[in-house]
Amino acid sequence: MTAIEVVIVSFGYLHGEPPPAHLTIDLRDHFRDPHISPDLRYMTADDEPVRTAVLGTPGIPDLVEAAVVAVHAYASGPSAGLVTVASGCAGGRHRAPVFARELAKRLLRQDGSLVSLAHRDLDKPVVQR
Repeated sequence: MTAIEVVIVSFGYLHGEPPPAHLTIDLRDHFRDPHISPDLRYMTADDEPVRTAVLGTPGIPDLVEAAVVAVHAYASGPSAGLVTVASGCAGGRHRAPVFARELAKRLLRQDGSLVSLAHRDLDKPVVQR
């Protein structure tokens, strides 16, 4: 399989509109939010307990694999080129950046895709809700 160029951006819906993307993954409603745990609330995707919680959530590994397939489908289209993926959760500190990193890792490992990864809201303050 030919390497493709992919831009992956994680974000929080509570910090503004989703970034433009070919594929936007909304993690808010179907996957538990680490924010609800007082032990994880002030941590981010940079912390192992958050990564473990998110990647251990039923459905997340399957969704990552589905996103890999979707990225390849976009890249194989007749107007193929750069593929942009946005992954969003409520605050952009837990689910979305963990998902984005895992997607990037899988794309790199599977076919050596050229991946650019950005976290729009990872370092913003915890949203009080």
